Amino acid sequence: MPSSFQSVSLAHASRLVNHGPTVLVTSAAGGRRNIMAAAWSMPVEFTPPRIAVVIDKSTYTRELVAASGGFALCLPGTALVDLTYAVGSRSGRDTDKFTAFGIAARPGPVLGLPVLEEGCAAWLECRLIPEPHTEQAYDTCFGEVVAAAADPRIFANGHWEFRPDNADLQTIHHLGGGNFVRAGGTIPAKSL
Repeated sequence: MPSSFQSVSLAHASRLVNHGPTVLVTSAAGGRRNIMAAAWSMPVEFTPPRIAVVIDKSTYTRELVAASGGFALCLPGTALVDLTYAVGSRSGRDTDKFTAFGIAARPGPVLGLPVLEEGCAAWLECRLIPEPHTEQAYDTCFGEVVAAAADPRIFANGHWEFRPDNADLQTIHHLGGGNFVRAGGTIPAKSL
């Protein structure tokens, strides 16, 4: 039987599996701070909680992460889709994007990194786990989560609740080329 599938360019192959939540990566060191968008992040261990995020070695964020030994991940909701695209499309090396875009942040409770709550579903403050080879070869940074918080209107009792009344907080997922989709309603599985 012939396949009805069409070939996908290898340049776009990662888009087939990477539509997890887009995150805002914040960093700070020596009185400087930055915020960028990243579409590639994932959990890698439960206990202790550890995550991985791709941060290109040439970015200002990566410079600040290396200097401070930490970063924060903030999960923007649909209300922040334009801001997410904007901070992901510009460098913060010469401009404080927090000031330029009027972004309100507060210091995280453990590392003091900037965390966003307004318009975000959650945040995670992470201590960098140095992995020089992986960082250099693959731009992948690992972090141990040292603090985390979520808006209880969308995440409570350890579970996401995607409902019509919290659409502005639903996570956004980058599909490429400035296109995003938001998480929709929750679908509970039935026992088979």
